[in-house]
Amino acid sequence: MKIKIAPSILSADFSALASDIKRVERAGADLLHIDIMDGCFVPNITIGPVVVKHIRRVTSLALDVHLMIKNPQDFIDAFIKAGSDMITVHIETVSALQFANLAKKLRRKKVKAGVSLNPDTPLSKIKKILKFTDFVLVMSVYPGFSGQKFIPSVLSKIKELRRIYKKDISVDGGVNAEVAAKIINSGANILAAGSYIFGAKSVKKAIQSLRNAK
Repeated sequence: MKIKIAPSILSADFSALASDIKRVERAGADLLHIDIMDGCFVPNITIGPVVVKHIRRVTSLALDVHLMIKNPQDFIDAFIKAGSDMITVHIETVSALQFANLAKKLRRKKVKAGVSLNPDTPLSKIKKILKFTDFVLVMSVYPGFSGQKFIPSVLSKIKELRRIYKKDISVDGGVNAEVAAKIINSGANILAAGSYIFGAKSVKKAIQSLRNAK
């Protein structure tokens, strides 16, 4: 599968967000990873639909909107309207039935539906709903803050998931050149990276180092 790189804007300079987005777009990014945090499900607050709407205006890249929030069903419509191309919901925040209904709504709106799980959440929690997903996001850190260290134990989870899942597998958290090859060789094909890309002297070289890590 094609290796795709998704710069996470949580590590971008929000005083010059449009410029930073254009910078990674020119450098070869495949999509943008946008972390939405509510201060409840995770101990941090980031942005909402209004910012996503403005990001949509400045880039043609696909917007992968990662909802790290409680009660995501209450906000799905707003993020669809804002221009999201992909929306990820955490299995820790919804029941299987709720996710299935959300996924159906997203697909009707031509938005890809993803499910995410935290490092300590077993794959068994999502196996019954994989048929409703377009991709799975495996968290390799505990969500909330950028710049955390990659948790190696998630590699076995990625391998197990790849054995039963043929669609896109994304990994988010602590992704850098040192761990990228292990992630790719375990079966993931979308790498979300924030500080490693936006903190690099050359974002182009950083993106290439991740894409070519295998």
